[in-house]
Amino acid sequence: MKWLDRMREDIDSVFARDPAARNRFEVLTNYPGLHAIWWYRIAHKLWNREWFWLARTLSTLARWLTGIEIHPGAKIGRRFFIDHGMGVVIGETAVVGDDCTLYHGVTLGGTSWDKGKRHPTLGDRVIVGAGAKILGPITIGDDAKIGSNAVVVKDVPPGATVIGVPGRLAGNGAHGEAHFEAYGLRPGVQDPLTRAVCAMGDYTEALEARLSQLIRHLKTQGIELPEFDLPKLQIPELDEEAGPCRRKESRNKLD
Repeated sequence: MKWLDRMREDIDSVFARDPAARNRFEVLTNYPGLHAIWWYRIAHKLWNREWFWLARTLSTLARWLTGIEIHPGAKIGRRFFIDHGMGVVIGETAVVGDDCTLYHGVTLGGTSWDKGKRHPTLGDRVIVGAGAKILGPITIGDDAKIGSNAVVVKDVPPGATVIGVPGRLAGNGAHGEAHFEAYGLRPGVQDPLTRAVCAMGDYTEALEARLSQLIRHLKTQGIELPEFDLPKLQIPELDEEAGPCRRKESRNKLD
């Protein structure tokens, strides 16, 4: 039967993306993300037949049982996997492609009260990390990755990685094949804003070094300029051990 084949396909998709899955019976009985999508499919059929109240009631029951709210009007593709699931919200006009993965606390929400398209569209193989919010009628391209707790309000190109608040591009996927990354992130990915702050810190440090050289040269000529003495820049968050910027290397280059 077609519906049974789809259920097997859903279960197989869990084994492909969750190393904690041990056997089919465990997945069948203990994965609320699976239960939520199966409830959704029934509610979606009712919605398409304009049995709106019954569809919404079934959706509400599924939310009580799973902690996952999927509006029956949303359009969701095949092999959709919600890992952990608690707190996931998918709005009425959301569209989700095939092989997408959402983690707990994700919202595919709207930003207006208009009756038309007001929720996001996700392409195929999109990964959305825990706590991320994708808001408005925007498009997330195929193979894109949305990092945990990101807030995305603009279109995301295919293959890109987006992190931060508001969401900023941290990679474009141009230098490697698309691959699965749990929570939409891999170790070592740095917020673009953090990189910009680090670059500004390096530039400020370079200016300070050049000014110190100039002051030392003037002192050798017997010219004292105490008003040019600069206080030491102390930003613990930018130190090599305390934060994301590696300043030691830049200092060595300047000395």
